[in-house]
Formats: sequence, C-alpha cells, structure tokens
Amino acid sequence: MKSFLSFSFCSVLLLLGLYASGQTTPPPKQNRYDSVTAAHPPKKAALKSALVPGLGQIYNKKIWKVPIVYGALGTSGAIFFYNLNNYQDTRFAYRVKYNMRVNRTDSALFSQIKPNLQPLPEESLKYYRNQFRRDIDYSVLFFIVLWGLNVVDAAVDAHLKSFDVGNDLSLRIAPGYSETAATHGLSLRLTIGK
Repeated sequence: MKSFLSFSFCSVLLLLGLYASGQTTPPPKQNRYDSVTAAHPPKKAALKSALVPGLGQIYNKKIWKVPIVYGALGTSGAIFFYNLNNYQDTRFAYRVKYNMRVNRTDSALFSQIKPNLQPLPEESLKYYRNQFRRDIDYSVLFFIVLWGLNVVDAAVDAHLKSFDVGNDLSLRIAPGYSETAATHGLSLRLTIGK
C-alpha cells in the first residue's frame, strides 16, 4: 500500500508539472533583421567581384584595394603573354630544327627563327619550349587564384562591415613573473568592454 501511495504521489506531481509547463506564455518573436547586413549583403559584393574584378571592393567602399587587385591580375596576365610569345617562338624553332634533322634538308624556314634562338641546339629548344609551356599553365593558375582571392576579399569585407571596432576592445602584452613557479614570461590580456 505504501508503494502505491508513493507511486500515486509521484504521478500527481508529474501531471502537475506538465500542467504548469503548458501555461507558459510563448517567448516574444525575435526580429532577426539586421539593417547593416540587409543593406550590404556579402553575396552581392562577392558576385560583383566575381563578374568584374575590383567591383566588389568598390561596392564595399574600399577603393584603395582596386589598384592592388588590378596590379596582381595584370602582372599575372603579363607573365602569361610573355611566356606564350616565348613558347610560340621556341616551338617554331624546335619544329624547324627537328624537320631539318629528320628530313636532312635545308629548310627555308631557318631564316625565320629569331636570331637569339638560331644557335641553340635542338635539345635546348625542346627544354625551353617545355619550360615556357609549364610557366603558361602556372600563370593561368595564378590568375584564377588571384581572381578567387579578389572575390573572397570582397565577401569578407562585406561580412565585416558591421564588426564593431570600438574603444572597448584592447589587447595588452605585458611581462609577467610567476612566484609559485619562479619563472618569467609574457602575459596576453584581451579586454572586451569596460
């Protein structure tokens, strides 16, 4: 009988707990609208920068970054065209010298080879041709990576538009001494707020 009363008492308490939890008022609806993010969406900055390099930086009002973007992409493009021209010249010289050796004929095209490539042996021309072809591939890869970094920079800048950099943040590095361990060291203190 005693166990039945204990069971009944616990059941009543549990049912009262359920009834009491059913009477709470719902929490107020939170408005997740952030005016800074809504007015300056990061996706828009990334898309603009993906379509035209530097446009995302202009959209973020970081115009000083545009010359850096175009300088990096322009340098990569200039390296591409330099390697492409040298690749075409060495490929042409290699083909002419190869045909002269295989066909054992005097080629009329030998005079069209650039003067600095004429004295080089066939193996050297083949080596330089392969080097320039490899450098073309690298310059295209660097161009794509730099364009991607441009897009990432625009998106990150747009995300950090609402980041608070106030006077409440401080970072201090100070020398320290631990009496218990009898050691010297550095302490790093990050203070957020006052």
